[in-house]
Amino acid sequence: MSQRPIIALDFSSKIEVEAFLAKFPHDESLFVKVGMELFYQEGPEIVRWLKSLGHSVFLDLKLHDIPNTVEKAMTGLAKLGVDMTNVHAAGGIKMMKAAKAGLEKGTKSGGEVPVLIAVTQLTSTSEAEMQQDQLIQVPLKESVLHYAKCAQDAGLSGVVCSALEVEAIHEATSKDFVCLTPGIRPSGSDLGDQKRVVTPREARKIGSTFIVVGRPITKANIPYEAYQTIKNEWNGENL
Repeated sequence: MSQRPIIALDFSSKIEVEAFLAKFPHDESLFVKVGMELFYQEGPEIVRWLKSLGHSVFLDLKLHDIPNTVEKAMTGLAKLGVDMTNVHAAGGIKMMKAAKAGLEKGTKSGGEVPVLIAVTQLTSTSEAEMQQDQLIQVPLKESVLHYAKCAQDAGLSGVVCSALEVEAIHEATSKDFVCLTPGIRPSGSDLGDQKRVVTPREARKIGSTFIVVGRPITKANIPYEAYQTIKNEWNGENL
């Protein structure tokens, strides 16, 4: 079965999402990412609606708070039926364990617990910015690996990371540790605000578990055609 690129629904309203999804076949089951911009405008109902259409949902809210708060928030998010969600690894192992416990509590009996991953360093963050703004003086890669190992110790399924760090993360954790990589751009496309990017083909070769693609699909003249091209490249077709 071919893998689906995760489409970042970086829109500010349901109306915009409806217009975008209307450009895809009605029976096409997509894997979509709902981030802060859309979730904070439309609320939990946007997730319920997308699930009712048969789509898989990665709810990208990057929770980071005290363990008790995160646990209770995750209990509520699990009830929405999300397929995947995340936290900031910087919140610490206790917080990550609490997040996982919350998802387990909120999942219906017999249901599948959402995949929980942790953000290491944002792909928009450079090493210089990390060292200056966060006062983390180790190399960026070392910080990412540390956070990945903390996530594994907390029992999480994997991390959000740059595809450039996937191989090292798998070596430091395990081959089946999930590496979800944003910052995917087809050759020749605008980098936007991403600084550490690779193509779908490169991500496949490196070993990314999931890829997230936004503007190259959402801003394309024919989004479904762009999606199919990226999906084929991601799955090693037409190489």
